[in-house]
Amino acid sequence: MSRIAVIPARGGSKRIPRKNIKHFAGKPMIAWSIDAAIQCGLFDRIIVSTDDDEIAEIARTLGAEVPFIRPAYLSDDHTATIPVIAHAIDALIDEGEAPVDVCCIYATAPFISADDLEASYKQFKRTDSMYCFTATEFAAPIFRSFQVEDDHSVEMFWPENFEKRSQDLPVAYHDAGQFYWGHAKAWMDGDLIFAPHSQAFVIPRWRVQDIDTPDDWARAELMAPAILG
Repeated sequence: MSRIAVIPARGGSKRIPRKNIKHFAGKPMIAWSIDAAIQCGLFDRIIVSTDDDEIAEIARTLGAEVPFIRPAYLSDDHTATIPVIAHAIDALIDEGEAPVDVCCIYATAPFISADDLEASYKQFKRTDSMYCFTATEFAAPIFRSFQVEDDHSVEMFWPENFEKRSQDLPVAYHDAGQFYWGHAKAWMDGDLIFAPHSQAFVIPRWRVQDIDTPDDWARAELMAPAILG
């Protein structure tokens, strides 16, 4: 029975080409995730799931394993995370491995912390939850949000909240996009992550930056000196 990290890293990113191995703060982006997984000392194996030979080679030089190449049907723009992790678990079981706790770590999470991996795992094991994942507060109260129409007019989603003070509204959280602990069975059964059977491991907003667009990347580069030192 083993504890496994799986880092999904496909080669076909469109908005930021080759973003998983593009250099960020002095090393390939995926290196930050691999390094945190190694430093926390929790994992029996650190696996990179990729369809790309160059990513596979770089991952191996950084200390991760690439025991299989991810099939094309799990490597397009529409593939969700859960099937990718389930595929990795299946592949390891076929090798004779017996994964119990599996942590999906995103390859574009340069502000991930080995300490957070360890603390969140302790939280995960204290409960009967199927998953435990990083979350953070929205920067602005979403219950006072509005949409902007084509003519630039606005309409509130919840007009009844216009007169309410922000501190009187519920605090809303979102996925921080760093990592997700889960029982192997939960991944393989396709259980939803954002559900009552999951735990949120809350981290501060200043350590969170999703990286999907060139603007996201530029913002993360501005944040990096303060966070990474």
